[in-house]
Amino acid sequence: MTKKTLLCFGFGYTARALARTLAGPGWRILGTTRDPSEAEPMAGVELLTWPGDTVPLEEVTHILLSISPSEQGDPVLNELGARLAALPSLEWVGYLSTTAVYGDHDGAWVDEHTPVTPSSQRGDWRAGAEAAWQAVPNLPLHIFRLAGIYGPGRGPFAKLMAGRARRIVKPGQVFSRTHVDDIAQVLAASIARPNPGAIYNVCDDEPAPPQDVLGYAAELLGLPVPAEVPFDEAGMSPMARSFYGENKRVRNDLIKKELGVTLRYPDYRSGLKAVFAAEDMERFVPPADPPGV
Repeated sequence: MTKKTLLCFGFGYTARALARTLAGPGWRILGTTRDPSEAEPMAGVELLTWPGDTVPLEEVTHILLSISPSEQGDPVLNELGARLAALPSLEWVGYLSTTAVYGDHDGAWVDEHTPVTPSSQRGDWRAGAEAAWQAVPNLPLHIFRLAGIYGPGRGPFAKLMAGRARRIVKPGQVFSRTHVDDIAQVLAASIARPNPGAIYNVCDDEPAPPQDVLGYAAELLGLPVPAEVPFDEAGMSPMARSFYGENKRVRNDLIKKELGVTLRYPDYRSGLKAVFAAEDMERFVPPADPPGV
């Protein structure tokens, strides 16, 4: 078996899930971090400091791009784009984008053919980064537009247990979301069936109001469902409010038809149950009511 080499620019939450999926004798996996002192080691993964260390591009067959762009553009493209385009061994490049590039559709469905019309700064930057990577010649590029990511260590449980969760309600608002393990299996399926130029939405089957998701998580924990807070009275940060400025339902048919993916967690209920089990939440004991309540 010829060993493949995956280089993950930005070895964060999703890259780690892909590394776990691919781990084995057929893969060498490298991941970059800005500060190795803060990076959690992972068995079988070689961590590099970037920017800083010399990145062994000539040995790389697969690249995952997960570093967020800024108003200056994509940092990897800015520094290494020309070199990546010249690599003869490169078989697959995956760019992790976001469904925010579609902007707001007032709750209507969008798919990969929907025009890119971002309505937020983060959507603008991602749309610009997508276009810039698509303009690089001879690059086996695949774009993955991710919905809201959750999974072990990332989800509503911590806020609920700390008593900080709020069920913010904006009538008609829905979000699409995806479990990190489903993202990893989509990426692995694309690596197995490369189709340069492809764009895929990655989300589950059931866009849902955020208050429903939080309420279900509370029920799993055995906690009272937090009271509803009207959106206009929530006093949210500008960043948090920007998420509620986009309302759409995202279709995921292409990952099923073209990549043969069967979602492990097709809705938030199955996904939260898995997170609940993975984090051993059954040991959580709800706090007792204070005296006199």
